[in-house]
Amino acid sequence: MEYEAVIGLETHVQLKTRSKMWCACPNQFGAPPNTLVCPVCLGLPGVLPVPNEEAIRLTLLTGMLLNCELPPLARFDRKSYFYPDMPKNYQITQYDLPSTRNGYVEFEFEGEVRRVRIARAHLEEDVGKSFHFDQYSGVDFNRAGVPLLEIVSEPDIRGADMAYAYLTALKEILVQGGVSDCDMEKGMVRCDVNVSVRPRGSDRLGAKIEIKNMNSFSGVRRALEYEIARQIAVLESGGTLVQSTRRWDELTGTTEEMRTKEEAHDYRYFPDPDLLPVAPEPAWLDELRARCIELPLARKHRLMRQFGLPAQDAEVFKSDPALARYFESLAPRVRNPKLLANWIINNLRAKLAELQAEQTAAARAEDPHAPASPPPGPECLRFPPGALVELVELVENRTLSSTAAQQVFAEMFATGRRPADIVQEKGLAQVSDAGQLEKLCDEVLAAHPGPAEDYRKGKTAALNFLKGQVMKLSRGKANPVIVGEILERKLRG
Repeated sequence: MEYEAVIGLETHVQLKTRSKMWCACPNQFGAPPNTLVCPVCLGLPGVLPVPNEEAIRLTLLTGMLLNCELPPLARFDRKSYFYPDMPKNYQITQYDLPSTRNGYVEFEFEGEVRRVRIARAHLEEDVGKSFHFDQYSGVDFNRAGVPLLEIVSEPDIRGADMAYAYLTALKEILVQGGVSDCDMEKGMVRCDVNVSVRPRGSDRLGAKIEIKNMNSFSGVRRALEYEIARQIAVLESGGTLVQSTRRWDELTGTTEEMRTKEEAHDYRYFPDPDLLPVAPEPAWLDELRARCIELPLARKHRLMRQFGLPAQDAEVFKSDPALARYFESLAPRVRNPKLLANWIINNLRAKLAELQAEQTAAARAEDPHAPASPPPGPECLRFPPGALVELVELVENRTLSSTAAQQVFAEMFATGRRPADIVQEKGLAQVSDAGQLEKLCDEVLAAHPGPAEDYRKGKTAALNFLKGQVMKLSRGKANPVIVGEILERKLRG
């Protein structure tokens, strides 16, 4: 019997706000334990929460980016949650009246555009973090009260690789939309996985197994690969699966049972008496719509249509909006947008990566624990945008060979000088004069009769050797296209 997986994901994302959800404590990573706390986020008696307006804005903005409905009224609820890392012993969240619902995410998978429906994206607060030592445990409440968005998918995912593709697309939307930095090393994104298996073609769901607190997308993929195979093996051996919660062990590459449950937990939700419902006004929503970005996948397809870019190039611009904006600002000024894209993707991006590495190394020379420097964008370039257009034109009209153009670009990046000035100073202009090239080809053929004869006998690779000799004789200035044409004509007699 063939089986298929049925997967739904609950993705928890820390929102990009300056302060926590209910108080003015900083939303900051890396501070000493329990230094970013106050009576509100510690849940002390007599305190009252005050909602973070920007967190509500980012939640609704996410709803717009994920094609969700925005209900006219949303409400905060208390969810009983008796764990050491929740100081109030309840979590403020949204239950039956969330801020967003009924959306979807589209992404490319196996050569097609797939859609995963979003049941809801609701706003809540994060919890603290437990630490376990040899003889005791401790709790750091710095993270308690940080605005957290829980994005719940419908069970539309059918495999581990599809889950990975969905999460990657979701992260791109949230980062580029300014909703979250989604830094997984800082715990800004965590994921609960719900997975069951059933006979292929069946419409009945199997026993739901939940895998809690995954902190990497690759971990989600590996856990699903293992768990799907485990469930199928249980069924094929005649066993029975029951609803349960498991944990992923990264070291062993296996899931382990934490608890079984026939019914979902009763968290005893009830409306939070200290918080009023949220009813966004139309003008407020219009302001948020102005903050919406073009979705990454839509940008990729538009660039392919508008500029004739291949999918591979457009994929780079899908993932890097700063490079995409730079490309689009220059593309109308060149005859060949594909050539411009090549220079931006293969050359400019590599130089920016080198610059980032240098900046990170310099920072860590002073402080070994300094974080990696943020990726520099095209706005940091020393040369004006028109200089890259000029370089592309010099290559396209064969004034510069590709080798010489690389040299010019490196000089441009380092000094900010214009290509024409660099070409003139270094004498890099390509020789395309047929008469001069005829003489060089004659010299090479006279000096290398063996390879010339090999070519005449059908060894076409000998032509590349002869072309290389002409380029060497011209110190790299000869136009290789014209050189190849002249050599072929002469060798064929």
